[in-house]
Amino acid sequence: MQKMKNGQAGFTLIELMIVVAIIGILAAVAIPAYQDYTIRAKVTEVITMAASAKTSISEYYTTMGEMPANANDAGVNTNADQSTYVSGIAYPAAGTAITTTVATVEYTLTNLGDPDTSTIVFEGTGSVTGVQWACDGGTVAAKYLPANCR
Repeated sequence: MQKMKNGQAGFTLIELMIVVAIIGILAAVAIPAYQDYTIRAKVTEVITMAASAKTSISEYYTTMGEMPANANDAGVNTNADQSTYVSGIAYPAAGTAITTTVATVEYTLTNLGDPDTSTIVFEGTGSVTGVQWACDGGTVAAKYLPANCR
């Protein structure tokens, strides 16, 4: 065994390579998880923003006994500038018709990441107990939606 000069000690090359490999593995797991988290946060912002439209439609139904015929009657703000993640708001949702008891609102989401553009559809069904809302329509991947929308 050789004596160390001046008490210097350090890491061997193999030890440094192991540390770099561990950091690489952690980064490979953390980056996709972070990307999913940021997309979920963007979708949640839009869902929170949609609450005012759902409230307006529900109030109209409770008062008038039928769903509103158009966005103006419904009190739905169709201005897409409400959020940087919304490129369009449609009442009724594309390809749907308003009935006296069912109405839909569609939000087109953009700047999400992967995929960059998706839609989320809220469907309100009116009854004597009020309006029940479901948000399981649209093209947003289920992993980005809150549990009550899956």
